[in-house]
Amino acid sequence: MSDVAKRYATAFADVAMVRENVAAARAQFASFVDTYAESSELRSFLTSPAIEREAKQTVLEKIAERLELSDTVRNFIYVLVDHRRIDKLGEIRQALDTELNEREGIVEAQVTSARELSEAEQEELIGAIERLTQQRVQAKFGFDAALVGGAVVQIGSTIYDGSVREQLARLRQELEADS
Repeated sequence: MSDVAKRYATAFADVAMVRENVAAARAQFASFVDTYAESSELRSFLTSPAIEREAKQTVLEKIAERLELSDTVRNFIYVLVDHRRIDKLGEIRQALDTELNEREGIVEAQVTSARELSEAEQEELIGAIERLTQQRVQAKFGFDAALVGGAVVQIGSTIYDGSVREQLARLRQELEADS
């Protein structure tokens, strides 16, 4: 993640925390980023130096109305276009999610399990992680059959490995050490 993305995300978070419902601002910005990512025509239009600022703002205004963007979100997008940073939207979204999560006391966890977990199992695992970290958890789930069983949870640079694969590796090391 670039320093530019972090600076813009921090600035937007500062304004959103004061002026907006943070969850709504986050969702609205994500909606615009998705719209931008899905339309190559929009990307070409907004990044083209040959197109006048006013034309870009007119199009953005129509998109903002359709997506029901708040003034704060709309103005932030104007700034990105004016400063030719619109091509950094994906990075800025990621940096914004990280920044807002940090400010709201939410940790991001990447959970990899040996099989896909049901919604109830995901909720139970999130509860266990929250008790462990003493923080609210936003988890992303994936699966890897190579784990055999159990799960691996990564929070930042900390990894909690409760997989059967890891337990077997530890057992192998113990047996090799005893011989």
